[in-house]
Amino acid sequence: MKAIAWFWVACIGMLQLSTAQALTPQQLHDIVAGETDARIESLQKALAQPDAQTAVFLQALADDAVVIAGQQVIMVRDGKGTDPATGQAVPIAANAESVVSNNRMRGEIDSALAALQLLSPDDAVRIKAAAAFVSEPDPSKKTLLDKALSAEKNPAISELLILAQAAINITHPDAAVRLAAAKALGNSKTPNTQLLLNQQMTNETDAAVKAQMQASLADIQSALAWGERLGALFTGLSLGSILLLVALGLAITYGLMGVIKMAHG
Repeated sequence: MKAIAWFWVACIGMLQLSTAQALTPQQLHDIVAGETDARIESLQKALAQPDAQTAVFLQALADDAVVIAGQQVIMVRDGKGTDPATGQAVPIAANAESVVSNNRMRGEIDSALAALQLLSPDDAVRIKAAAAFVSEPDPSKKTLLDKALSAEKNPAISELLILAQAAINITHPDAAVRLAAAKALGNSKTPNTQLLLNQQMTNETDAAVKAQMQASLADIQSALAWGERLGALFTGLSLGSILLLVALGLAITYGLMGVIKMAHG
C-alpha cells in the first residue's frame, strides 16, 4: 500500500499543477468527520483543486489507513503517522480513532481515485479513465474533467475527454449545451453511448435536441450494424474454413484407403 501512495505522488506531482492548493486541515477534517452528505460535499470541493497529497490521502482513506484525534487527521503507514496537509511526520495520538466510511462514502472515494487517474502521466491509464467517464458520466467530477482536458496533449485522449464532457452535458439545463452534447456523442459508436442517448431522449423536451439525439442514434446504429455484419462474415469464414479442412481430411483419408464415399462432401 505504501508503494501505491508513492505512485500517486509521482503521477500527480508530474503534472505541475501550479494553481492547485494543498488540502487544509479543515478540509481534511470535513472529509473524514460528520454526516456522509457533508463529507461527500467536502470531497468534491477538494477535487476541484487536486494536488499530489489529495491522491495520497484518498488512497489512505480507501485503505482504512487514516485516524482522527480531535481536529487532527493523521495517515498511518507502517505504524508511522503523517500529516496529510503537509506531508510531515507527526506522532499518533493515544486517543486517535480510526475513520469509518460506509459503503456510499467508499464508493465516492473509489470514484475520486478513478477520476484522478485522468491526471496520470501514463497515456494508457488516462485512456482507461476517460473511457470509464464516457460509459459512466459523473457530473460531480466535471471540474476535474475540465482540468484534465485543458492539460491533455494526446489528441486521442482529448477526443475521449470531449465525449466524456458531452456525456455529462447531455443532462445540462441549457438546451443549447444539450444539443452540442448530443451531436458530439454521435461520434462515439459504442453501445454504451447508444444506451445513454436512448435514456436521455425519453426525458428530452426540446424538439431540436431530440431531433439531434435521433440523428446521433441513427449514426451509431448504422456503425454498430456494420460491425455486426463484419462479425457475422468473420464467423462464417471461420466456420467455413473448419468445414473445408474436415472435408479435405476425409477426402485424403478415404482416398488413401481406396474407399469411394461422397457423403463427407
